[in-house]
Amino acid sequence: QMQLVESGGGLVQAGGSLRLSCAASGRTFSSYAMGWFRQAPGKEREFVAHINWSGGVTYYADSVKGRFTISRDNAKNTVYLQMNSLKPEDTAVYYCNARPQAFSWGQGTQVTVSS
Repeated sequence: QMQLVESGGGLVQAGGSLRLSCAASGRTFSSYAMGWFRQAPGKEREFVAHINWSGGVTYYADSVKGRFTISRDNAKNTVYLQMNSLKPEDTAVYYCNARPQAFSWGQGTQVTVSS
């Protein structure tokens, strides 16, 4: 069972950037495809981005395509989400997990984008 700890969120103005990190415990991190998800107030958790085990394959939700970039460093057991050109509708708590989901959700990291 991996434990996931997300960080890097904050308050940013529209058009700004943030870089989120997700640190995973356990030696099997590199075996898993990983994803970023988000949950806005009053809404269900939704998929944001996916990366395969090696980092060679990525894909994104249409709402973030061209603005967000997912990457990973298997040596550091960490997956990242670079978020550029942020919009108020990106405001949410952001989570990472394996894809398909295999582990308990972490506490997430809050991203707030002001207009």
